[in-house]
Amino acid sequence: MNTVVSAVKLHLNQRRGTFLTPLLITGIVAVVSVLISLIFWRAGSQPGSPAWVLSSQSNPGIVYALGGFLVYFGVASVAMTYPFALTLGCTRRGFVLGTLVWEAVVSAYVAVVFLVLNGLEQATDHWFVGFYVFDIYVLGAGDPWRLLATVFLGVLGFLAVGGVFAASWVRFGSRGPQLLAIGLLVAIGITLILIVPDLGTIFAGFQLWWLAVAAGVVILLAFAGTWLFLRTAVVR
Repeated sequence: MNTVVSAVKLHLNQRRGTFLTPLLITGIVAVVSVLISLIFWRAGSQPGSPAWVLSSQSNPGIVYALGGFLVYFGVASVAMTYPFALTLGCTRRGFVLGTLVWEAVVSAYVAVVFLVLNGLEQATDHWFVGFYVFDIYVLGAGDPWRLLATVFLGVLGFLAVGGVFAASWVRFGSRGPQLLAIGLLVAIGITLILIVPDLGTIFAGFQLWWLAVAAGVVILLAFAGTWLFLRTAVVR
């Protein structure tokens, strides 16, 4: 347990990356989203119209932009911190569990930030001009509980995926991420081949909680993979 706590503290020492950088990236993406809305406004679209609202709420740009940063953040949390943690006496198991706890903290933090910004957006009638940044379908369309769950699981998933790719690099060098990516593509391809005949039935019976379960499975598999890679990895 002491090594787990030590690993969490080691990650939290990077305060700027943990707390400030996600805010900065979120702010930049929000500004870009507003600029895009301004372009469409100047092109003749009318804020508040049904077409405007539908188009704005269907734009997941903030998720894509933040997701890319979070995957990189997950990579850095393992590739850059793991050797240093072992040098300080942290066990491999303690590092992996501590990284999981730290990533859960970051995920909860980002989820609360999004919740606050979504509340401000709705309270100001979408920033006083009808611009949608956080009140979008992919984040729950204004539902605070769906937003919290979506952002928490999404952030944790992005971080975990980045972490397992970094762990494969630590274990096998540059070929690790390449082989892992190929393996994932093959697995996804086989899965699609198996379910294609039933896609219509699957879409017809689709439930939102399926996404939560899928995210949980991805997170668990990613951390299991991280542990398997790092348990025999040599610090270089």
